[in-house]
Amino acid sequence: MIKKLLLLIFFLGSITLHSQNLVWKTSMDAAIAASNDENKPMLIFFTASSAPANLQNEVFKTPDFAVWSRDNVILVKLDLSDINATDSDKEQNIKLKNAFGVQDLPEVCFASASVRKNKTTFQALGKIGYKPGGAKAWIAESDAILHPSE
Repeated sequence: MIKKLLLLIFFLGSITLHSQNLVWKTSMDAAIAASNDENKPMLIFFTASSAPANLQNEVFKTPDFAVWSRDNVILVKLDLSDINATDSDKEQNIKLKNAFGVQDLPEVCFASASVRKNKTTFQALGKIGYKPGGAKAWIAESDAILHPSE
């Protein structure tokens, strides 16, 4: 009984620790390469310092999201208010925001991309913002975007 309890505590602790150590790519080139290498779509998180934190606090910081994201997507965070970003990165992020039709921040776009002859082509799969209901509801809606035929 004690062994099972210790195992459960260890398991929950490792999930919680993992959820706090999500790896968000901030370079689109690195994200596209990882997406193609791992054959996973990108979850592109458009945000800014002035954006509400509901999505991050209620979804991204949960163990459910950590497990789901590891298995399903490449995480990309594009902070449109990042003062440390280069001018070219800022310009690229604004172009991507406009190309994906992002109106309100924060918002998530799911996409895949291919690069041919130094030209990047994105395939938008769908987008989602904050939805009340917690991580499980958000993940279910995201799954419906990523796997519409299931």
